[in-house]
Amino acid sequence: MRRFASDKARRAVAASLRVASRSAAPSPAPAPHPLSPAPVAAMAAAMARFMSTASAGVPAVSLDTINPKVRHSPPYFNSFSKLEAWSAEQSARGLKSFGLDWCHCLGCSALLVLKCEYAVRGEIFNHAQKLDCVFVCLLQNLQNELQKNPESLPFDEMLYCNIGNPQILGQQPITFFREVLSLCDHPALLDKSETHALYSSDAIERAWQILDKIPGRATGAYSHSQGIKGLRDEIAAGIAARDGFHASGDNIFLTDGASPAVHMMMQLLIGSEKDGILCPIPQYPLYSASIALHGGSLVPYFLDEETGWGLEIDELKKQLQEARSKGITVRALVVINPGNPTGQVLTEENQKKIVEFCKNEGLVLLADEVYQENIYVEDKQFHSFKKIARSLGYTDDDLPLASFQSVSKGYYGECGKRGGYMEVTGFSPEVREQIYKVASVNLCSNISGQILASLVMNPPKAGDESFESFMVEKDGILSSMARRAKALEEAFNSLEGITCNKAEGAMYMFPRLHLPQKAIGAAQAAGTAPDTYYAKRLLEATGIVVVPGSGFGQVPGTWHFRCTILPQEDKIPAMISSFKEFHEKFMDEYRD
Repeated sequence: MRRFASDKARRAVAASLRVASRSAAPSPAPAPHPLSPAPVAAMAAAMARFMSTASAGVPAVSLDTINPKVRHSPPYFNSFSKLEAWSAEQSARGLKSFGLDWCHCLGCSALLVLKCEYAVRGEIFNHAQKLDCVFVCLLQNLQNELQKNPESLPFDEMLYCNIGNPQILGQQPITFFREVLSLCDHPALLDKSETHALYSSDAIERAWQILDKIPGRATGAYSHSQGIKGLRDEIAAGIAARDGFHASGDNIFLTDGASPAVHMMMQLLIGSEKDGILCPIPQYPLYSASIALHGGSLVPYFLDEETGWGLEIDELKKQLQEARSKGITVRALVVINPGNPTGQVLTEENQKKIVEFCKNEGLVLLADEVYQENIYVEDKQFHSFKKIARSLGYTDDDLPLASFQSVSKGYYGECGKRGGYMEVTGFSPEVREQIYKVASVNLCSNISGQILASLVMNPPKAGDESFESFMVEKDGILSSMARRAKALEEAFNSLEGITCNKAEGAMYMFPRLHLPQKAIGAAQAAGTAPDTYYAKRLLEATGIVVVPGSGFGQVPGTWHFRCTILPQEDKIPAMISSFKEFHEKFMDEYRD
């Protein structure tokens, strides 16, 4: 039933968007599938007539062009090797190897999962975990062993710079947020006199306000699948205050972090490998993994490293036309601002051009805005794409837009609490109903994450008891991140064979490696990419864990790595010293 519901929702959304290919040569219409009931086609055709929100004049797509049908059902396989062999045979015969007609079977699921790779927890992370297992799990107490035998490893700790996980590296949570959470989770504290001595008055008041919005005041109960209505309204009020334009809680979908919201939209937008999503390269691997998992095609557009990872409209147009010429129907454009892994912050003028591009081409705009608080340069500031669209005069009738936010990033860094939301605008009520249908499959997101998302968008204000201490914590974290980013940028650029653009925002540096040919040859001999080879050598020598650029995509023939700016500030000098020592020895070892 869940698969059936999501397929129906996907068909309805695709029919509504009418994002038909404008430049590709028309392909022959596939013959009706014997298992496709006429009522389903009739339903999709009817929905297409009244649910469109895309550019006028684009012809409505048929059910077959939304979700091309597979003509050949696969046998059942009990091993991946047999499955892959069968798939290769089908491809050799010019047949499709997977599609919606058997998307529920082991064959399709296994193929899509095999295609899915998640770089920040991939080979390098696993390599780090193996070392961690050898020196922590096997010995059960790494610190005691290092105290007894410091020479057992060339480093005294492992520094996980591979993932944006601030609190694992020592960042402290925001006091006000945690006070409110603890009171909501244990409301009995609110009736105790001692509580007023331990908690700020505004945290107590906010906890009461939140509990009054939760049915039964039960944080351990299921909520509405879209999220608690009162909390969605609080988030909408925060968005309106940020942007200066109206926002509605009805357009907010609370999720367990931003990732489930991304998966939800991909599930709705992708019906087959002929559905494409424009994604930046380099890109956060969530997008390539989600597109592969749902059976779509990633349509890459390259960010320009020479201009500080700029997003060029001409590049978007080029990749869009190339995809359409191959028969791919491009459904949406992903923009990550501030950038991950590249750290750039888009200018307001650039954002306007992106909005115009999506409007003119009939694309859904998927705006990843989870680093909106992380801006480190004075000449840039964050503008949401919704704000940009509204400032251009576009309304809900003009541009389908999904914006993603998370409690895991910013200055809060509450990754483990799994809170986030997406705001969907420019979709008809009927389409939003289909989005809700997919959201309801997972019942609801966790309540603590929902509460945190409402607090992030409505923190203490001037005049509240907690305001001054809150601002000290917030400004302290963000200013320290800015100093760390600058220190790492200067360190990388001081080294032979490394160039690094400024981190204007987000939590990462993405330096480029200019490796000697001998190092590239050594990597090839080891059967791995040069940047992966470099990252492994770095880990083994220093305990510093970074992610090779291969995991994010990069211009062919270039090599990078992503490094977070999250190690605490007092550890940065030693980290830089250790990195420099390793890099200089590496370059000497492989010097041509």
